[in-house]
Amino acid sequence: MKRRDSIDFAGASGLVVFAAVLALNQVVIKVTNGGFGPVFSAGLRSVLALGIVLIWARLRGRKISGLRDRLWPSLLLGCFFTLEFIFLYTALDLTTVSRASILFYSMPVWLALVAHFTLPGETLSLQRALGLALAMAGVIWALLDPHTRAAGDLRGDLAALGAALSWAGIALTVRLTRVSELNAETQLSLQLAVSAVLLLALSPLFGDLLRDPGWVHLAGLGFQALFVASFGFLFWLGLIAIYPASDVAAFSFLSPVLSVGLGWVMLGEPVGAGIIGALALVAVGIVLINLRRTA
Repeated sequence: MKRRDSIDFAGASGLVVFAAVLALNQVVIKVTNGGFGPVFSAGLRSVLALGIVLIWARLRGRKISGLRDRLWPSLLLGCFFTLEFIFLYTALDLTTVSRASILFYSMPVWLALVAHFTLPGETLSLQRALGLALAMAGVIWALLDPHTRAAGDLRGDLAALGAALSWAGIALTVRLTRVSELNAETQLSLQLAVSAVLLLALSPLFGDLLRDPGWVHLAGLGFQALFVASFGFLFWLGLIAIYPASDVAAFSFLSPVLSVGLGWVMLGEPVGAGIIGALALVAVGIVLINLRRTA
């Protein structure tokens, strides 16, 4: 499709739907963890999603190629992807969806901070520095919120932060290496393939692989593989190719907002004034970080 200079109605609608799918995915992961060990579940998801992406690429005539010339950055990308989901699935096993989501979706904060020192043209302006400060204040508020702390777990909270940092590592690897030259199907297949091997190999170190799985847990795995890890990510990468990255990234604040609401509605998680205030600070901060720079 033709490259566009700004988000139109179709793009905005697609991003809202994708944000809702990502938010629902947090709840689905937590439910699925009831039937499978978290890291084993993440590994199974990668295996299923890899099969879907390879079939899709074959049907579309899209080649999975170019990895030989980019072996080391490709492996680094796969390792960051693996770490992200070890941390995220463990976090959602230990703490609430609301706390994990706020901390996980703080990724743009850490990316902006590191990019200030590593990426040309990414120096923090006053606007972006304000967004960074607000979002970091929100993260601290979420960690200290007494209303939800009893329902959460500090280990899970720290794991969610680890997932956010790993996600930022993925973005930096793509920006700083030749991995960015690979097409979307190749990038995604690479991450899924490396993570499938590593997650399944490491999963016995994280406890029982099976926790009395039932149909709801199998359905959860299917949802994650089909709507998030394969077609969901391909859809997002497609939007990045059409619309400005900063405009697309600005919609990332919707996912933690929707995740907190879904955790409250679907799982009965406590949501007090503190967690809502923390969410608001993180959301505003992410928007300021990703807005085009003011003159």
